[in-house]
Amino acid sequence: MKLLKVKTVRFAEVVEKADRPETYILWQKPTADKNLQSQIKGNRVMTIQRSESGTEFGIVGFKQAKGATYVVFPKSLKRFENKRVVGINWDLLRGK
Repeated sequence: MKLLKVKTVRFAEVVEKADRPETYILWQKPTADKNLQSQIKGNRVMTIQRSESGTEFGIVGFKQAKGATYVVFPKSLKRFENKRVVGINWDLLRGK
């Protein structure tokens, strides 16, 4: 059994501290997308992926991966770096 050596934080807590995020769709290469690069530098991007067991988890920062979803927060996520974000609740995203 593989044990994670990373601390976890609930998605609801991240939303509480950094406000409601919105999904970000990549329409071009990430390096050519100036808006995305600006959000990455401001520590506002979270990458959400599926684990092998099918559950979703997030990591702070941009990690390009097949099937990943990217969300951008209004405030910085610096305080949540190096933590695994669990309990992803899609209802907490900002509605359009």
